[in-house]
Amino acid sequence: MNAAVLTVSDGVHAGARDDTSGDLLEELLREEGFNVVRQVVPDDREDIADAIAALADRSLLVLTTGGTGFAPRDVTPEATQSVIEREAPGIAEAIRADAVTKTPHALLSRGLAGLRGPTLIVNLPGSPGGCRDGFAVLRPALVHGLELASGDTATPHRQT
Repeated sequence: MNAAVLTVSDGVHAGARDDTSGDLLEELLREEGFNVVRQVVPDDREDIADAIAALADRSLLVLTTGGTGFAPRDVTPEATQSVIEREAPGIAEAIRADAVTKTPHALLSRGLAGLRGPTLIVNLPGSPGGCRDGFAVLRPALVHGLELASGDTATPHRQT
């Protein structure tokens, strides 16, 4: 299965910072058997939206890292909202609920999750710890969710 990691960061885009969160997400996805493509964009709503849409056209999963907080340039949720067709609020709620047990700063996360066609798009924080913890929440339901989103009629619904 194909997955994409989109890092949203002015610093990484400019080459001033290493992409440690993107590196971690790629490693976690590869451990789960995904083929992974990567892209980095600055904190610009149009650039983010264009990148998500393009990556969604060739991947079943797009994980973003960065741009989900309160800073004026944190616009990843708005860019994501502009390209998703259906929301998946339970994912973002579960990630935040888990994160708030580790840090009160999780209350400041505005990340979203949703579907564009069969592609699941999930916003994760910009920190490696937030990405690791968020992926751990997503991981148990990930493959099943992707099967359902792709229209696999042989996949039974497992909601209990």
